Amino acid sequence: MVSLRPISESNRDAVEALRVSPAQEQFVSSVAESLREASEEPDGRALYWAVYTDESPVGFVMIADEVGSPEYIPHYLWKLLIDERYQRRGLGTATLDLIVEYFRGRPKVEVLWTSAGQGDGSPITFYERYGFEQTGEIVYDNEVLLRLRLN
Repeated sequence: MVSLRPISESNRDAVEALRVSPAQEQFVSSVAESLREASEEPDGRALYWAVYTDESPVGFVMIADEVGSPEYIPHYLWKLLIDERYQRRGLGTATLDLIVEYFRGRPKVEVLWTSAGQGDGSPITFYERYGFEQTGEIVYDNEVLLRLRLN
C-alpha cells in the first residue's frame, strides 16, 4: 500500500536520504535538489509529498497543479523518485495512480503532463508503459514532453 505524506521536520532527513541508482542520477534530481528547485521557482507552485509504504519512506513526488507563469506547465508531474532499494516493486506505478487520481479529481483537468531526459536508462519507457505518449516536443533541459489523457 502506497501513500503520500507531507514532508515535515520529523521525516525530512529520511526522505532526503532516498536515492536512485548512479545510472539514473542524470534523469532524476535528489530530493534536496528538488525541494530547492521548488523554493527557487515559486511560479511553478510545486506541491510535493514523501511516498510511503506502511511506515517507511520509499520515494518522493512533486507536481505543479496551477501555475503562476506561462513558463511552467500546469497539471505537470515535475519529479518522481523511488529509492533504488524499492524499485521494480510497482511503487512508481502506484505513486502515479495516486497522482492521476488527484488530477482526475480536479475540475476540467484533461491531461497530465511530464517530461523526461533521453538516453540509456531514461524513464520514458516507464511512462509510456503507464499510458503516457510522447508529444514530439522538447522542453526544459532537452527533455521529451509526454502527456497522459485523463478522460
